[in-house]
Amino acid sequence: MFDKLNEILAKYDRLTGEISDPAVMENRAAWTEKVKEHSSLEPLVAAWKRHEKLATELSETKEMLGEPQDEEFTKMLTEERERLEQEIEENEQALRVMMLPKDPNDEKNVVVEIRGGAGGDEAALFAADLYRMYTRYAERHRWKSEVLGASYTDIGGVKEISFVIEGDGAYSRLKYESGVHRVQRVPTTESGGRIHTSTATVAVLPEAEEVDVQIDPADLRVDVYRSSGHGGQSVNTTDSAVRITHIPTGIVVTCQDEKSQLKNKDKAMRVLMARLLEQKQEEQAAQYAQERRSQVGTGDRSERIRTYNFPQGRITDHRIGCTLHQLEAFLDGEIDEMIDALVAEDQARKLQTMAQ
Repeated sequence: MFDKLNEILAKYDRLTGEISDPAVMENRAAWTEKVKEHSSLEPLVAAWKRHEKLATELSETKEMLGEPQDEEFTKMLTEERERLEQEIEENEQALRVMMLPKDPNDEKNVVVEIRGGAGGDEAALFAADLYRMYTRYAERHRWKSEVLGASYTDIGGVKEISFVIEGDGAYSRLKYESGVHRVQRVPTTESGGRIHTSTATVAVLPEAEEVDVQIDPADLRVDVYRSSGHGGQSVNTTDSAVRITHIPTGIVVTCQDEKSQLKNKDKAMRVLMARLLEQKQEEQAAQYAQERRSQVGTGDRSERIRTYNFPQGRITDHRIGCTLHQLEAFLDGEIDEMIDALVAEDQARKLQTMAQ
């Protein structure tokens, strides 16, 4: 651990000098990137300085314990030694977590796609509940959200919806949400009071930047047509809806939410780029099967990850066996406790893999 730590500390010292160098400052883009990297290393450097301080205090305490002392003072020093040893152990664990390989997508915005699955109208209503849950979560973190495309049912459900959440670390928190979400409840349309089971699929994609995905315009087929459904006066009167087909992969993205054809095209391109980045990363992940298996969940849309049980008021995440009993608050966006548990389990698995 300490060899790698020394490399990181040396890099931090080098960056400290570079970001104050006038010659480096002349290249604004390069300087900004170095400042960002320097800032990302600051928590680790602070943890190491704390480790050194605790180690010094422990050494001094042990030295005093080796000298003749009265019984009461010896007891106090022994308790201090035990406290310092515990803090050093906890600090070393924190350092190991900080040195885990960073997911390069963690600081990106996310494109979230939700689709109603098995269960007809009830599945679509559940998909709408999940959409509200994630947008409320974004509000709690002061992140922005924007719908990129949606298809609704007549009773307020969501057949499918794609939206972007913009905010620092959005992907690092929401990436564990990909998969099949299952709900068990009595539908509003059920007169007999029977509990139904329905599903919705969630895909969380890091929003791609142009540097992540290169798209040849010749590989795109763009079709425009008249929008239908929600949309106000422009519905069925102008060719504002856009369908983009990426010919090499067969990926098709549509958007008709805006009155402007240009805005619909821009939104569709954001979704297309995110899907192409996802495909690229899945191909790369296949080359590192062991690392993929060590993660909490594979991000596979077909993996059942969570059950929302209304009669018992509980939410259970099947990947880590975590159950919470605050369903109403959870669906109102209070999902940090579950995400924290997923993050902790993910870190523990990765640490175990590194130790092997």
